[in-house]
Amino acid sequence: MSDSPATSSSDLFLPLYRQTPQSRFSDRAKDYAKYRPSYPDQAISAMLAGLGNPAELTAADVGAGTGIASRLVASRGVKVIAVEPNAAMREVAQPHPNVEFRAGAAEQTGLQELVDLVFCTQAFHWFEPIATLAEFHRILQPGGRVALIWNDRDREDAFTNQYTDVIRQVSDPRYMERLDRKASDAEALKQSQWFENYRVMTFDNSHPLDRAGLVGVALSASYVPKSGEAYERLVSGLQALYDGWQGEVRLAYQTHLFLAESKQAGC
Repeated sequence: MSDSPATSSSDLFLPLYRQTPQSRFSDRAKDYAKYRPSYPDQAISAMLAGLGNPAELTAADVGAGTGIASRLVASRGVKVIAVEPNAAMREVAQPHPNVEFRAGAAEQTGLQELVDLVFCTQAFHWFEPIATLAEFHRILQPGGRVALIWNDRDREDAFTNQYTDVIRQVSDPRYMERLDRKASDAEALKQSQWFENYRVMTFDNSHPLDRAGLVGVALSASYVPKSGEAYERLVSGLQALYDGWQGEVRLAYQTHLFLAESKQAGC
């Protein structure tokens, strides 16, 4: 899951978890699967560090979307249960022998087995945080780890800044600003009674894109229009931006990783 232009002014003041997060990406699943950025190898390594032999670990990717991060973790040998409520996202996910998709929500995953790691990539801001963290604590082994990850656009990068300006011209800026502050949602993990040893790591990340990809990654975001005059302006603006840079372009990100361990009983 991740970041609808059809959002009313009153909706902007609702928590994101009350803005139909379980269905809002149904018409964007294919663009999401094809064009969304990956995550740095260093971030995946940090997420798994100290947990033991990856081949003996089980992890839950909650809000797994199309399984971008699920496959990265599974490629290290970890068994991954990818929990995703949106059927369209599950249907376009590329299969991996170590990944099993299941329908479920963050607040009620439906998992009965315990896992060593719960991770959320580009998704936690869509969840009700208190109920979600209680559920994570329920499904984690004692001392197990939770990891929240976001790719946030690096506005210090010239091309990425110009890309963001094009998006802003056709989207409600208040909604963009709310979603651009996604990482602040990790404060719930820091304050949670269920977790300890909270820490933050940041990694550089970049996403090379051709002309079609630049448009596709924009259309994968829920706040970007997919029809009408605003959509036409979006496409023409992005194509002009790409042509102005004369060649392959890259969106720059800061990947923020938030980690904590589940408190054991009596702690």
